[in-house]
Amino acid sequence: MIKDWIVEGLADGWSHLDGASLQDNRQLDCDVLIIGSGAGGGISAQVIAEAGFKVILVDEGPLKTSQDFKMQERQAYPDLYQESAARKTKDKAISIFQGRCVGGSTTVNWTTSLRTPESTLLHWQRRWGIRQLTSENLQPYFEQVEQQLGIRPWLANNANNALLAKGCEALGWSHKAVPRNVRQCWNLGYCGMGCPTNAKQSMLVTTIPAALNLGASLLSRFRVESLNIKQQRVRGASLQALDQQQCPRQIEIKVNARHVILAAGAIGSPAILLRSKVPDPNQLIGKRTFLHPSVISGALFEQPVLSHQGAPQSVYSDHFVWRDGVEGRCGYKLEVPPVHPILLATKLTGFGRFHSEMMQQMNHLQVTIGLLRDGFHEQSHGGQVKLRDDASPMLDYHLSDYLWDGARRALLSIAELQFAAGAKQVYPLHEQSRQLNSWTEAQSFIKQLAMQPLATRLASAHVMGGCAMGGEAASSVVDEDGNFRLLAGLTVIDGSVFPTSLGANPQLTIYALALRNSQRLAAKLALSVP
Repeated sequence: MIKDWIVEGLADGWSHLDGASLQDNRQLDCDVLIIGSGAGGGISAQVIAEAGFKVILVDEGPLKTSQDFKMQERQAYPDLYQESAARKTKDKAISIFQGRCVGGSTTVNWTTSLRTPESTLLHWQRRWGIRQLTSENLQPYFEQVEQQLGIRPWLANNANNALLAKGCEALGWSHKAVPRNVRQCWNLGYCGMGCPTNAKQSMLVTTIPAALNLGASLLSRFRVESLNIKQQRVRGASLQALDQQQCPRQIEIKVNARHVILAAGAIGSPAILLRSKVPDPNQLIGKRTFLHPSVISGALFEQPVLSHQGAPQSVYSDHFVWRDGVEGRCGYKLEVPPVHPILLATKLTGFGRFHSEMMQQMNHLQVTIGLLRDGFHEQSHGGQVKLRDDASPMLDYHLSDYLWDGARRALLSIAELQFAAGAKQVYPLHEQSRQLNSWTEAQSFIKQLAMQPLATRLASAHVMGGCAMGGEAASSVVDEDGNFRLLAGLTVIDGSVFPTSLGANPQLTIYALALRNSQRLAAKLALSVP
């Protein structure tokens, strides 16, 4: 039987309030309120608690543990994801996968842990005036996080990943092993549904238990309605309890805090700032919110691929990410996703018998994705977080001709790779698509496809920006330490501070930056103890 540390900790007296069961309004006090328990909030909670401060950690999602993770899509998506894994951009053109549970997206991601590319950091320095975040300065933070979370290259490839490597080798394209944040991994392949063995070193089983052991309090199923601001200083937040279906209840908590860390993610953090009507004279909040919009291509092989089994991601190729320079044509990263029935069925194009026949061949299907690197070119401005009438967030994301050119080239590269790996047929996910029988046929077909919203299938599990950091106040929401420029008592520590996308999976960058900035904040708070 798998040991469930969360259940044992709660039984031993950890402080936890569940918004679905709380029966009365409350007022709480703390030194530091941390909003969001993912990569940024989880790391910050441990660091601030270790510094001796009273911490309250709040998440709008439920507290689920290994005993709840049944490897069932129909249960995992509504329990663990924003909008039941059906979140989309305003025009419905891009599916967005984000966690909504204690541990955030670290609870449900595919464990890929890559350092920030040097090209990205150099661009940030040159274009956005970010001077301190060099590879040399970030090195100790990367090393500490990698050691704490067991991050190392994973060398046991399932067929899905092995075929990506095989295609790269046949074509002479570069590829590498994916470092993963796991210990004693069972190689099940269901990472996206929560790890049932606690092998994934997510915030759920690492930093959050560490903070709770030090006396931190956890609030789950509470939505932050607004920050409380007095005399140009953030002094806490107003929270609304949610029921088990994530619907608002008439129960509220007011939290008074010396300092607030906003770590609700690159859609959630801008939304909270917008709801709170914080000062924003340059109209920057929510702007330049970036995805890695990803095109998708399936390939049928004679042999079984069984892409639902084994580590979801263990091989990647950066061959095309920087090929045309940082500010040249849109680069793209090649990876594979796991292939599970509901996820496949909702992304697969076509209707009726064709869709049914493709689903029946799922075990012979290899899938490769091309993640577009957005934000480095003058024609790639990302999207904008806006509020709906009910104050919930949405992402308005315009895809420029620059990005569409990258999407077409990515589909071409993937088709070439899949045929080089031995595919008998390739099927780019597009409403006008059909099964292609050769690389020659694929080239002419993909070159004439209409690259446009809702026709081309696009998805992203990486959301970045919206509270951009920078060296100049006129072009940034926060400074390099994450401190909000126009209000005291507020630090943003999550992927929303990125001024561009990364060109790499963002988990490890957020961990390292959170470690750096929360340590700096703890030192500053220690100097200002009343």
